[in-house]
Amino acid sequence: MKIPLFKIFYDEEDIEAITNIIKRESFWSSGKEIEEFERLIAEYIGVKYCITFNSGGSALFALMKAYELNENDEVIVPSFTFIATALAPLYVNAKPIFADIEKESFGLDPEDIVKKITKNTKAVITVHYGGTSCKIEEIKEICEKYNLVLIEDAAEAFGAKVNNKMIGTFGNAAIFSFCQNKIFSTGEGGCVVTNDRKLYEKLKLVRSYGRTSLGNYFEKETDVDYVDIGYNLRISTIQAALGISQLKKVDKLINMRRKVAHYYNEKLKDIKGVKVLREKENCFNVYQLYSILVENKKTRDKLMRYLEKKQIASKVYFHPCHKYSVFKKLGYDKIHLPVTEEISSKILSLPIYPHMTKKEQDYVINAIKEFMEGEYGR
Repeated sequence: MKIPLFKIFYDEEDIEAITNIIKRESFWSSGKEIEEFERLIAEYIGVKYCITFNSGGSALFALMKAYELNENDEVIVPSFTFIATALAPLYVNAKPIFADIEKESFGLDPEDIVKKITKNTKAVITVHYGGTSCKIEEIKEICEKYNLVLIEDAAEAFGAKVNNKMIGTFGNAAIFSFCQNKIFSTGEGGCVVTNDRKLYEKLKLVRSYGRTSLGNYFEKETDVDYVDIGYNLRISTIQAALGISQLKKVDKLINMRRKVAHYYNEKLKDIKGVKVLREKENCFNVYQLYSILVENKKTRDKLMRYLEKKQIASKVYFHPCHKYSVFKKLGYDKIHLPVTEEISSKILSLPIYPHMTKKEQDYVINAIKEFMEGEYGR
């Protein structure tokens, strides 16, 4: 049996949504579906504004530009994240300052955030790992105390909650990703959500060449001006139409993911050498990733090779960003983040997708059990 790391759930409505855009022969890149998609996201998350981008990474870049960060500014980020989070400040010549994570949710450690704040600190980008909340309430209090911009990198956590409040509503702004392995997908894509009208207007300029227009630029002659330096970071109408269709069933997708994760939890919990990551109290985990902890890096890497022989995909989410060459060249590899480095050496993400069958899961679970019994005995 071949088990991939992820599969995208789709149905006939998704196909029809894309087909309808193609068949109309116009506005594949600037149709009304884009604003409709943004409106539906804002309603779902519970914010005033949403603006879409061609990726979650572009959304982070746009925020760096909109907040006018520059080479004199520092932005506190985790190293235990996808590289886009760590690179975002560098896009505007600001300085990423790596803080350590805590062991409960693998999000930024509030205590270490405080230690890293200086007179040059302007913002904090906190990540909600794998579909669950970081200690966002504590981090929000810190940012308010020190007058820092709080950006939630919720790329992996669309639909997640803490104390029944949606992730994406705690910070000054939040980004989500619609990449192929996320909670719902448009292939590539992302967005920013916020309640800040001024920020929203700036983001619109960053997204589309700094252009203002009284109507659809591609439809007819309009009163156009270019008021700032901007970029082409837009999603297409085809993506937006697919996003609308996917968003209509996002609660179903989340419930399916949670069912898969809970089955993993029950079956893996008693396997020696495997630590299951339980859902935190008062948190609603959407399980974009399903990760376990193994005793040490050597055993983890051997398990990965064993699963590969069984045609089961697995992956380390994440290796520390500050250890990558791009940051080594800047001298970041000399810093020490003990929890980040410990967790990164033990973590392993297993296959998970909404329509994963129990037969597929049992195949994965039995392979892990076989390996661990070989390592530790029955």
